[in-house]
Formats: sequence, structure tokens, C-alpha cells
Amino acid sequence: MSVERQLFPAEPAHAPLLRALLALDGSTTRVCEALARRPVIVQLHHQRQTADVPAAVRAQLGGERWLERVTSLHAHDRVMMDNLSYTRLDAVPDWFLAGLDAGQAPVGHLLGKLFVQRETVPGSAGLSDVLWSHVGQPDPHASRSYRVVTPTTPLMLIFEVYRDGMVQEA
Repeated sequence: MSVERQLFPAEPAHAPLLRALLALDGSTTRVCEALARRPVIVQLHHQRQTADVPAAVRAQLGGERWLERVTSLHAHDRVMMDNLSYTRLDAVPDWFLAGLDAGQAPVGHLLGKLFVQRETVPGSAGLSDVLWSHVGQPDPHASRSYRVVTPTTPLMLIFEVYRDGMVQEA
């Protein structure tokens, strides 16, 4: 699948959009779809169950095994964002894992079926290095980390980077 990936534009005209994206505490998937004016396409780059994770994952989520997943969301042949997520396997329902395993639905659509909150957490070199190793083009300027929590436990740790597809005209 050939999809163009570029850094988020540094021009001052795009700074308000980037500030809003970095502050977002709802579904980024839905924002991407609103900006694209269509459903986004999920490109699954990498997915595995693992016990070998960056220290930030253990610190933020707890647990012993996680699903590590690297995806991109795109529309109009342009990458809108790249994502790295770790899902705590002992904290999610089976249907949620089945949806992730299928690799077709954005995480935001699956999370919409659960009562969750998003909490901003500090970024870590360990997380960003994993994402950059799969998709390239490091861009700390347009990146953020957050965890998704249920009323009873942390569920996911997500590191995402916004790309120039967020500002392309549909």
C-alpha cells in the first residue's frame, strides 16, 4: 500500500490545529474522519503479543503481557497519524482483542464501546523509538503519549504522532 507520509507542517498557520490535536481527550480517530470527511483507513504495520516492553509501559499499565501494535490512519492517500499502542491483555474483554487482532478497526472505534478516560502521560524515548523504528520520520514536535483507563484499571498506553495528512484539503 503506497501512502505518502510527511511531517506535520511547521508553518504558524497550522499551530492552532496542532495545539488542539495535542490537547484532545476524545477519539482521535473521529477527529481524523471529520477532517478527512470520510472513514479513515487503518494500515497495520506490526502487531504482536509480548512480555518485552519499554519501561514506561510497565510503569503506566502494570500487567505482565501486552499487545504491541503499530498502525497508521490515512485518507486521500496521505498519512494523518502514526500510532504505537500497548494493550494490557489481562484488562480487556475478548471482543476488544478480537477487534484488534482483525487489524481493520481503528482503536477509537473499539474504545467507543467501553467507558474509558484518557490521561496525558509523559513521553518516553523507549516508546518513541519503537514507533520510529517501524514508520520512520521522528517528529517529537507533533507527538503525544496518553493512557486509556477504565473505572477499574489502566487499559492502554498510546504514543501517537500527527502527520501532514491532518491539514490536507479533502
